[in-house]
Amino acid sequence: MFREVAELKVAEGTEQQFEAGVQQAVALFKRAKGCHGMRLERSVEEPGSYMLFVEWETIEDHMVHFRESDDFQEWRRLVGGFFSAPPRVFHTTIAVEGF
Repeated sequence: MFREVAELKVAEGTEQQFEAGVQQAVALFKRAKGCHGMRLERSVEEPGSYMLFVEWETIEDHMVHFRESDDFQEWRRLVGGFFSAPPRVFHTTIAVEGF
């Protein structure tokens, strides 16, 4: 299992619209091959800064099956216009399981 981590910066004053777009996109992730869950977190200190966490069975499920799909294009349509900087995206896997 892999976690996609995306640092997303949105233009000031568009936070509510951005969050509404992400809420609409939940269904896109739910039906994506190999997707086991997603959540969006908002920075307390920087209200226009978000972290998107998506659990994928394989990196290929994210980078090939989702990124090359019509659903990815819909995701970008729903939220891409709010970005104030290009998203920073990387993948992680558990190194130490705490509690």
